[in-house]
Amino acid sequence: MRRILLTIVAALVVPGLVAAESPADADAKARAITTAIDNALDADWAARSITPAVVATDAEFARRLYLDLIGRIPNVSEVRTFEDDKTAGKRALLVDKLLKKPGHATQMARVLRAAWMPETLTDINIQFLGLQYETWLRKQLIAKTPLDKIVRKTLTAKIQAGGRRNFRQLSADEPEDENAPIQAFYDAGQSKPENLGSTVTRAFLGVKLECAQCHDHPFASYTREQFWEFSAFFGELNPLPRIRPSFVGPNLPQAEFNTLTIPSSAKVVTATFLDGTTPKWTELRTPRLELADWITQERNPYFARNMANRLWQQFFGIGLIDPVDELSEGNPASHPELLAELAKGLQAAEYDLQIVIRGIVASRAYNLSSHQSHASQAEPRRFARMNSKGLTANQIFDSFATATGLKQLAGRNGANAQAGRANFRTLFPDSARPTETQTSILQALMLMNGKLMADQTSLDTSEILAAIADAPFFDTEQKVEALFYTALTRQPTPEEREKFTSYVDRGGPTGDATKALGDVFWVLLNSTEFLFNH
Repeated sequence: MRRILLTIVAALVVPGLVAAESPADADAKARAITTAIDNALDADWAARSITPAVVATDAEFARRLYLDLIGRIPNVSEVRTFEDDKTAGKRALLVDKLLKKPGHATQMARVLRAAWMPETLTDINIQFLGLQYETWLRKQLIAKTPLDKIVRKTLTAKIQAGGRRNFRQLSADEPEDENAPIQAFYDAGQSKPENLGSTVTRAFLGVKLECAQCHDHPFASYTREQFWEFSAFFGELNPLPRIRPSFVGPNLPQAEFNTLTIPSSAKVVTATFLDGTTPKWTELRTPRLELADWITQERNPYFARNMANRLWQQFFGIGLIDPVDELSEGNPASHPELLAELAKGLQAAEYDLQIVIRGIVASRAYNLSSHQSHASQAEPRRFARMNSKGLTANQIFDSFATATGLKQLAGRNGANAQAGRANFRTLFPDSARPTETQTSILQALMLMNGKLMADQTSLDTSEILAAIADAPFFDTEQKVEALFYTALTRQPTPEEREKFTSYVDRGGPTGDATKALGDVFWVLLNSTEFLFNH
C-alpha cells in the first residue's frame, strides 16, 4: 500500500588565522559581489529576452539556504519562525546566523574535501584519508583561515616521503602535529609526483592535466612534457631514494629534487609552472614552496577563477565553466565577465569564503524560485531560475535525521546512527554534476524497505511522528501539513492536502488513522523532492 501511495505523489514538484576585517568592509565587499552578479545576469537576460522566475517563497529559500550552508533541511520550528518573522532584511540575517553555526564549517569542509579529494568518497581503501583531511579543513574553517592560506598550508606542509599509512592516537600530553592530517592529502595520491600533479592542477587550478600523462592530448593545449614538468614540483616526495632538499649543499645539484625523468623516456624535465615560467631556484626554497607561491599569487591566471567557479557550482548546481575542472579555451565560461568579477571579488575579500558566500546568496539569481514559469527559463546555464541539485549522501542523512528526530536518537544509539550514515554514503555517491543527479533502484529500495526508514515512519519508534499524531489541538489537515513541513519544508498544495487528509481520515487500508499518518510520512520521505535542493 505504501508503494501505491508513492505513485500518488510521483508528481511532487522537483524544481535545484588572520586579522579580522571590520564588519563594514566585509559588508561592502559582499555587496560588491552581489552587484556584479545582478548586473551581469540582468544584462544577459535582457539581451536574450529571458523572463526570470519569481522570487522564492520564504520556506523555499530557507530550505535551500540551510542545505547549502549547514548541510541539512531546517526543522519545522526553524522554518515556521522564519516565515513568521516580519523583520526587514531577514534573509540576510538568516545567512549571518547560519554562517556562525559549527555546521557551516562542517558543510564547507565536506564540500572542499569532495572537490579536492573526490577519490576518497568512492574508494573504501582511502576513505579514512579523506576524513582525516576533512577534519583538518573543518578546524581551518572554524579558525576563519582564508582559502589561499589553506591551500598554501596543504602544499608546504612537512610530509614524509613515500606516505605514512599508520596514524596513531596522540597521548593526552602530546602536542598535535598539524602535518599529520595534511599527510593524508599526499597519501591519497601515494606520494607519487604524477598523482599529486594531477590532483593539484585539477583541484586548485581547474585544469585536468592528467589527460596528457601518457601522450599529448588531441583536444587540449597541454602536452605530455608539460604534465611531467608540473609533476616535478612533487619530485622530492617520490618514494624512490632521492636527495632531500634540506640536505642539498653548495656542491649538490638542484636537479636531485626539482626534476623528473619521463617514464619510458630518457628525457629529464625540470619543474615548470603551467604558464611556462620557472622559479629562480635557490637551495633554501623547496619546489613545493615555489609552487605554493605561484598558485596563490594575485596574478596567477587560474587559482582565483577556479575557486570562484567552484563556489558558483556549489550554490547554483553548475559552474560558469562546466565541467569545473576543464578550464580551457575550448570550454569557455557561460558568463566570462561575471567569472572574472567573481575572481576579483574573491581576491578583494582576501579569500575569506564567508564574504563571497554572503555576496552570492544575496544575489537576485540565488533568491529566485526553482519553478519554471516561462519557456525562456529552461536553459540551466542562464540562471533565470534556481537549478535543482541532487543532495549529497551527508545532506540526505542529516536531512533525514532532522526530519525524523534521529539526531536525538543518536545520543542513545550513536553506533546505529553512524552505521546508518555509512550506508547512505555507500548507496548515495556524490555526483560530480549536481544538476544531473539520478537515483538508482538500490537507493529506492534502501529508502523504501530499509530498517531505518521503517523505524522512523512507525508510531512505535518515531518520536516526531508520534508527537504529530498525538498533538491535541491538530485536526487531520493540520497533521498532514505538519508532516509536509517536516519532510519537505513547505505546505501541501490544495490537491495534496485534500488527497492525504482524505486518506488519513479513511484510515488507509487498515482503517487505522494513526498508521495511515505514518504512511503519509513514509511517502514524503521517499519522494524525489526530498532528495533535491531546489
